[in-house]
Amino acid sequence: MKAIGVIPVRLESTRLPMKALVNICGMPLILHTLKRTQMAKILDDVYVATDSKEVIDLVEKNGGKAMMTSKTHPTGTDRVAEAAKKIDADIIVNIQGDEALVSPEHIDAGVKGLINSDAEVSILLTKFYKKNVTSSIKAVVNLKNEIMYMSRVDIPSDARTKVRELLKAYHVVSFRKPFLLKYSKMKTSPLEKIEYNEYLKILEHGYKIQGVLVDSDSISVDTPEDLDFVRKKMLKDPLYPIYKI
Repeated sequence: MKAIGVIPVRLESTRLPMKALVNICGMPLILHTLKRTQMAKILDDVYVATDSKEVIDLVEKNGGKAMMTSKTHPTGTDRVAEAAKKIDADIIVNIQGDEALVSPEHIDAGVKGLINSDAEVSILLTKFYKKNVTSSIKAVVNLKNEIMYMSRVDIPSDARTKVRELLKAYHVVSFRKPFLLKYSKMKTSPLEKIEYNEYLKILEHGYKIQGVLVDSDSISVDTPEDLDFVRKKMLKDPLYPIYKI
């Protein structure tokens, strides 16, 4: 099974403008994500898919591969799907460009979880203990760790039974390529609209998402507070000294 990593990057982020280029310990955010993704053993290659020539120039200057994609994509997955049309692969892994602390081992685990299942998609999950954090997507799984539902509210409910531990989606998502191309053409589904979560469209159409549990406190950089957290954590990160430039 040939697996290719694709990192979608939209330069004009609304919550943190130009965040792909923001400095984290001497390197732009996107280069942290790229260098760490390239360390995944299971990936045969890695591409950055972007709408910015500035990002392409930065990536190529630092030895990476990049593709120009449309500026009109509503989601990162749509951007990944456009790039995937030009890539020979069995599995396409979507690694969000703002995952500056992404673990290569977790990328490997996500791909293996997909290969060893009959699902069309796998997504990483981490244990989560905070309540009422609507910016984080929570998931519930069945006894095979397949995703049953995802929501911004806390699930399962502790209205009757105290729930100490939730599962949070960690957005490294592996797709079987034929399904990714099919998924990118699906119309927005009712629950996807309500929850503002594109992966619910997969469940609503009756397809399986395999959950893969990993131990991580990595966060995507969406706000100035997230950026401060990642900068502090990066200083003690064991992988950073290996790839820093």
